[in-house]
This record gives sequence, structure tokens and C-alpha cells, in this order.
Amino acid sequence: MKAILVFLLSSETKEEFREYLEELEELVRAVGGKVLGYIYQRRHAPDPRYYIGAGKAQELKEIISGTGADCVVFDSFLSPSQVANLEELLKVKVFDRADLVLEIFSRRVRSKTAKLQVELARLTHELPRLYGRGKELSRLGGKVGTRGPGEQEVEIRRRAIKRKIEQIKQELEEVKRQRREQRKRRERPLGDTKVVKVALVGYTNVGKSSLMQALTGRETYIQDMPFATLDTKTSAKFLFPDIKILITDTVGFIRKLPPELIESFKATLEEVQEADILLHVIDISDPKWLEKVKVVQGILRELSAEDKPTIYVFNKADKVVSKEEDIKLLTEPAFLEGRSVVVSSKLGWGLGELLKAIREKVEELAGASL
Repeated sequence: MKAILVFLLSSETKEEFREYLEELEELVRAVGGKVLGYIYQRRHAPDPRYYIGAGKAQELKEIISGTGADCVVFDSFLSPSQVANLEELLKVKVFDRADLVLEIFSRRVRSKTAKLQVELARLTHELPRLYGRGKELSRLGGKVGTRGPGEQEVEIRRRAIKRKIEQIKQELEEVKRQRREQRKRRERPLGDTKVVKVALVGYTNVGKSSLMQALTGRETYIQDMPFATLDTKTSAKFLFPDIKILITDTVGFIRKLPPELIESFKATLEEVQEADILLHVIDISDPKWLEKVKVVQGILRELSAEDKPTIYVFNKADKVVSKEEDIKLLTEPAFLEGRSVVVSSKLGWGLGELLKAIREKVEELAGASL
């Protein structure tokens, strides 16, 4: 996969564009691709035919010819007709942002539930792109006023995809039912013990899994890459004698997360909706952390979870200070309303303060001291 990246900008600054470029490059590398170059165009609205203007599309065709690229990747979501028009013009494979993210997810998932969710998202994304492809396949044959062999083939494929989508939805409904039963068993109080559900949320690659491991001692897969963890995990731990905390690590969010993924992952993201407290994990060493916080907050709104009690956890403090006592010198938490804690899950800094913040939040929710 040798790719040219394509961006459509309106009012973005150079710094914002650089951030978008670096993120898309990471996603391409995550599927084993190589970036040969990029182009961008500033315009207020996408071109209905090529997304970028016709002149820019011709320029892109010349770049592909000169570099030997075998695909282009758009940092946006394209319509089925735009993909078809671009592929006809450019004579290479065209991917949009959804294609790339779905490919990463399909390669990384491990659990049966996550595989079902990714397959549902992929099929939902593929279905509308079949429209119009039948005529394309039938150009070499077929008579006027009749349905060509390509259109017949696409119609068969379309019906098969719809059947598969319904089948997966039924399986995921059963998963939801089983998860509800599992939650009931996990949440059953023991004597005077209070059970509190905590969900880790945040942008991808901010260290949620390493924080989960630091808090619970549970071994988790940790890698410095986008979407290293896609399978939801829940661990129960008595962090206090009278409070049993169920901590759930969820899939990382990202700018322009494909809507098909949000919809299909709702069985998993129910853990976010059911949580008593959210730990919104932030990479304090990332100069663009505030913009990424806004991305996560936007996705939480889509899940109707934006009003959940939240503790902001600024992670990776070891990347910006050399000693734990210097945590108090960091000013980033002042930019957010609400309770914030600075930690290094890698070195264990600030975890006591985080546990204290969780307990205070539990007491606040209960309306009285436990």
C-alpha cells in the first residue's frame, strides 16, 4: 500500500493541519502502508463529484503517475458516488477515513463480540457503495432496458449483506442481554460493600490500558499505537474495604470516528452509559490534548453520556517532569472544570491521589460519607 494522502481544509491553521497529517500517517502505517506524499485543498464545501475540485483531482492523478502510488487516502468520509468517480478517474484504489479505521479494527480485534461489531460496521459501510456498481460491471454486456449481469450480481450481493447485517444485529442483541446479566452478577453488593462502576474513556493512545493495569494489576496489552486495545475488559477490585470498584477499559476514540463504528460498538459502549463515574484519560505530554478532549466529549454526547460524573486523569506525567513531586507544578488541569488528577501510570505516580478522587466522587454521589 503506497498512498497519497488527501485533505480538504476550510479554516484550519497550519498547526491543526500538521496534526491531522501526522494522525492520518499513523493510521496508514498501522495497516502496513507507506505514505509517499500528500495534497490539500482549501474550499468551503466538498465537490459533489470528486470531493476535491475537478482541477485538484487532475493534479492528484498526475501525482499518482509520478510517484507510483497505488492508492489514495482521504482524511474524510466520501459518498459512494465520489469513491466511484475518483476510482474511475485515478485508476487506483480510493480509501476514505472510515475504510482505514475499519481495516485497523478488523486486524486488531480478538474477542468474538468485537469481531461481530467490526463486521457489522464494515457491512453497513459497504452496503451503500454497491449502488451504481452493477451498471459499471454491466458495461461490456446487457441490453437496453434490461438488467445487466453486473447489476444482477450486485443485487445478489446486496441481499446477502442485508441478511448478514440482520443476523449480526440479532447476535449482538443476545450479547447485550448476556452483558446485562453479567453486570447484575458483578454489581451484587456484599453486605455493606458499595459497588461502583468506573469506565475509562479517552482519545486513542493516551494510556488507558496502562492505567487499567496500574489500578487493578490485571495484565493488559499495551502498545504505543492507535487502537492498541479494542476489546472491552472489566476488572473488579476492592480499592477500599467498603467499596468494590468495577473498572472497565473501553475502545479509544479518535477524530472523525466512523459513525458505523459508534453504532455497531454500542453493545460495548453500554459500559460507558452504565458507568457511575468516567475517568477521562488525557495525555499531558500531547500539546493538542485540549482539542482531543473536545473530540471525546463530542462522542460522549452521541452516547448520551456527556453528563456523567467525570474525573480528568492527566496521564504520562513522566514525559514532562522528572520527579513525582513536580506533578504539582503542572498547570494543564487548570484549563478544565471539574476534578483533575495528574498521574504516570507507567511509574505509579499520583495513583493514590486518583483513588482519593474516586472515593470523593463516590461520596459526593451518595450524598453522605460512606
